[in-house]
Amino acid sequence: MTPSLQAPLTVYLAGPRGFCAGVDRAIKIVERALHKFGAPVYVRHEIVHNRHVVESLMAKGAIFVEELSDVPSDRPVIFSAHGVAKSVPAEAKARHMIYVDATCPLVTKVHSEVEHLRDDGYHIILLGHAGHPEVEGTMGQLPPGQIDLIEDAEGAEHYTPPPGKKLAYATQTTLSVDDTAQMVQILQRRFPDIRGPKKDDICYATTNRQDAVKAMAPKCDAVLVLGAPNSSNSVRLVEVAQKSGCARAQLIQHAGELDFAFLSGVTRLGITAGASAPEILVDELLAKLRTQYAVTTEEIITTREDIEFKLPKILQDVA
Repeated sequence: MTPSLQAPLTVYLAGPRGFCAGVDRAIKIVERALHKFGAPVYVRHEIVHNRHVVESLMAKGAIFVEELSDVPSDRPVIFSAHGVAKSVPAEAKARHMIYVDATCPLVTKVHSEVEHLRDDGYHIILLGHAGHPEVEGTMGQLPPGQIDLIEDAEGAEHYTPPPGKKLAYATQTTLSVDDTAQMVQILQRRFPDIRGPKKDDICYATTNRQDAVKAMAPKCDAVLVLGAPNSSNSVRLVEVAQKSGCARAQLIQHAGELDFAFLSGVTRLGITAGASAPEILVDELLAKLRTQYAVTTEEIITTREDIEFKLPKILQDVA
């Protein structure tokens, strides 16, 4: 049922929300590459998991492809923020291509980590989601068979390691903090000598956005998360809201997907956005809500972010 016109609605805005430093850097890399090299510039996979971002870059001259084989050798190519297997830049070098790696530095940290662990004689367990580009990139840092993937607590409970191997684990950077802690606890109970990362692999932005939702969700009748269905960190925010006291939580990509029936009986609505969702999507959602409700907004801020990552050297001289 559509709510009556101008019914009161309190909207809580989670903070932090939206773009993280890695996403902001990746978008700037595409924009500066277009400025330096001219269009078209090719991008292998979505630069970040958000259609609004992808379509805006396409309008500026970026062409998104699935594989390096789809890129002409005489045009620059950018690797997405999620990271790539070692075979991808190796192929680009063999073809004498100009390539720019937009991998988030925090993902690069995990790549370096698994290599060092392998060099120290460890067999590695990666906690993550099968098929996600970040997981494929991380597993592709080492030859097949040197990293095993565990996706959930059940997998951790039934994992059988190769005999006689020291074990270590790393994680995808966009996992649920609580679900990951559960998997780690199981692995530590089963394999007391297992080695973990020196610093948590789950990135600051994922942790901060989940903490903000945990603080916001108990106040809300419903929560809307702006983000893409293939965005791991966005999907996790829905799960966190549901586990933190707001069972009515939903992922939408933009205001056009809002079904007012979802808000039937809601007087307190929480809104957040995944790390690859621009703030304009929040503004558009608020504008749509104001067509039906008398909206008052309140921010629930759990921390402030001021992290910024440097651009690759090849683009640092481009305004």
